[in-house]
Amino acid sequence: MQPEHAQAVLGIHASGIATGTATFQSNPPTWDEFDAGHLAEHRFVALDGDTVLGWVAVSPVSGRCVYAGVVEHSAYVAPEARGRGVGRALLDHLLESAGAAGIWTVQSGVFPQNIASLALHEAAGFRVVGTRERLGLICRGPHAGTWLDVVLLEKRL
Repeated sequence: MQPEHAQAVLGIHASGIATGTATFQSNPPTWDEFDAGHLAEHRFVALDGDTVLGWVAVSPVSGRCVYAGVVEHSAYVAPEARGRGVGRALLDHLLESAGAAGIWTVQSGVFPQNIASLALHEAAGFRVVGTRERLGLICRGPHAGTWLDVVLLEKRL
């Protein structure tokens, strides 16, 4: 993922936000916020020519040294590319990159309503660690006022 992908990456993120089942965020970050919050060596885009079909990136879960090998990932696929294996290809590439770099755990939080994401993670070997019930309240959009659970997933590398 390079700075020239910023507009497409943030646009795909916005389309995920619009589904109401991808994130608690109500607006995508700026590119500077995205760039600062994700590890540069573990963020990737899937391309069809010059068109970004999806992206995956990781953030450290903590600044404490005991968690240096633990990251949380996000993966988003453009609406027109969903169901075509883009998410799986991105996630597989991320897991390979993370493992080669000495990361030992990749985790994610997924809303139970996001059936496609849960199936993707299961197929990639993630396990359900638990469910955090009524973790967050949607503040804006069509689901405003709704409390959502978050399924915690992890893959040990």
